[in-house]
Amino acid sequence: MTVNDRAIYMDNSATTPLRKEVVEEMLPFMTGNFGNPSSIYEIGKISKHSIDEARRKVAYALGAEENEIYFTSGGTESDNWAIKGIAFANRNKGKHIITSSIEHHAVLHTCAWLEGQGFEVTYLPVDKYGMVSPEEVRKAIRDDTILISIMLANNEIGTIQPVEEIGKIAKENRIYFHTDAVQAIGHVPIDVKKMNIDLLSLSGHKFEGPKGCGALYVRKGVKIEPLLHGGAQEGRRRAGTENVPGIVGLGKAIELATAEIGELNRTLLELRERLIKGLLRIPKTHLNGHPKQRLANNVNITLEYIEGESLLLLLNAKGIFASTGSACNSTSLEPSHVLTACGVPHEIIHGSLRLSLGRMNSEKDVDRVLEVVPEIVQKLRNMSPLTPEEYRTT
Repeated sequence: MTVNDRAIYMDNSATTPLRKEVVEEMLPFMTGNFGNPSSIYEIGKISKHSIDEARRKVAYALGAEENEIYFTSGGTESDNWAIKGIAFANRNKGKHIITSSIEHHAVLHTCAWLEGQGFEVTYLPVDKYGMVSPEEVRKAIRDDTILISIMLANNEIGTIQPVEEIGKIAKENRIYFHTDAVQAIGHVPIDVKKMNIDLLSLSGHKFEGPKGCGALYVRKGVKIEPLLHGGAQEGRRRAGTENVPGIVGLGKAIELATAEIGELNRTLLELRERLIKGLLRIPKTHLNGHPKQRLANNVNITLEYIEGESLLLLLNAKGIFASTGSACNSTSLEPSHVLTACGVPHEIIHGSLRLSLGRMNSEKDVDRVLEVVPEIVQKLRNMSPLTPEEYRTT
């Protein structure tokens, strides 16, 4: 089954389609150019050269050096490596880590695991918009703090964090600073030096690149342990035969995404504002996340007196694909930890809807969503025994 031309895909925060240019770049390395990049013969050298070229493209996109980029299997591995690698390499200096309560589970679950290994973690609160206070970061620092990990942009509500300011605080206190930038690539301009970032995680499939391929930026001089042991790949820091097609595709995708970031954001911002304005006309609907300091493609709302899962199923029947939050946690019945941390009342959290726009979306798509969603919401409210009479129709 494939997505037909009439379907409307608005779950780009979960994953994005491969761009045609990216596919074309990858195809030769799935057929003729299949050599192992560790080999010394010609087709191995072709693979090695292509990885080096992709590394150059990622480094350029981040304002980093080529030898500071390490390819991984995706955002989850990059987050795990950054946090565990720093923790174990620097535990003689301290065992305290600072993060936020709204991080992706790849960060939160890694920190929880480290707590079982004797480390201590401070989970900072956020305000109603999901914003981390730099001053709260400063207050949480202890003599034994070795790492601060705060995401650049939240995957559920789209709030963009004051990373540059937090990075400056970390630098002043000689503490390593990691940011999960998985949702930010292609939407937020990044300069790791200017933003005082020591480690940064990214994943190709979030910006029209391939799944199963990501990268970790590690500033030169950072003391970090490998997560995977075995061969001498990736500067002896990340063992395993490289995913050459994926790496080549990631390089092309980030090159395109970086070059087009301004133009794309202008288009997405117009669509986002049109979508938010229309959805907020529905009674008892609330916008989640910061109203302005948010990703240009992110819309997250809470609708009272409905279940988000029912809404998604009915939208799916109309050919509209969306989500209630993080795709990595879609099978869980637990309420969103992000919305909970923002203070959204427990009784309405399950009525959340995330619509994340992409390059393929148009004004026509937005208007169709604004036509369908109110109808479905009213239908669900009419069926719910919790809906007050004033919000029902006969």
